[in-house]
Amino acid sequence: MGDCMLTPAQHKQAAQLLLQAERQAKPVKQLDETFPGMEIADSYAIQKEVLAAKLAAGSQLRGHKIGLTSKAMQNIQGINEPDYGFLLDDMFFSDGDTIPVDRFIVPRVEVELAFILNKPLKGNNVTLQDVLRATEYVQPALEIVDGRTMYPRRIVDNIADNAASAGIVLGGRPVRPMDIDLRWVGCLLYRNGVIEETGVSAGVMGHPARGVEWLAKKLAAFDTSLEAGSVILAGSFTRTVSVQAGDTIHADFGELGGVSVYFSNSGGK
Repeated sequence: MGDCMLTPAQHKQAAQLLLQAERQAKPVKQLDETFPGMEIADSYAIQKEVLAAKLAAGSQLRGHKIGLTSKAMQNIQGINEPDYGFLLDDMFFSDGDTIPVDRFIVPRVEVELAFILNKPLKGNNVTLQDVLRATEYVQPALEIVDGRTMYPRRIVDNIADNAASAGIVLGGRPVRPMDIDLRWVGCLLYRNGVIEETGVSAGVMGHPARGVEWLAKKLAAFDTSLEAGSVILAGSFTRTVSVQAGDTIHADFGELGGVSVYFSNSGGK
């Protein structure tokens, strides 16, 4: 991870900028312009400050998301591993929901599988099999991603900004992890009846559970584990599709069913 270049006071200051951007649905300047020399370790420290502020305000931690799991996305960002963020209770939507688009700044959607754990995962020797054993079920999901700092931006901004996570929609058919070959879960992503993206979940590090394995090992360095009951978004296997008011998004996961949401232009925060 390297060392932090910023002070704890600067981490708090950066977190406040991100929280303000989210509240006002207006992006702030790229953090690495406001805080030059910021490193990836700073980004995670800032993300932690945002999480602490939200938990203090009454939000509850429900799980984590893993981002930038594909080689292509990592190359674009100039990094060689994924990143991660947190999922709070107020980020969850249900299949069929109408979602107010003005809650977000530049909303986009991605197709993922969510792993719901019934046993904790901890330590840097977690294996793929451990992940499958600890998973109660896997369920289709859409992730809503957003940017609370301006684009274009580098990886340090993306990580500080909760790895761009803004919402999660669970739907379709939950399956036990060994009942199907998770690598071959495919998805057709429709916007207003037109297929915009297609993908297969092996695009996530060869197996979608690999992302969960990576995260468990990563958090072990901070003496943190993935708790039983956590929802882990394992990483997108399509490119992002932007949405605006009036758009209907439908993700068809074949035998695992579908997830649909409608984006409306009213409703405020």
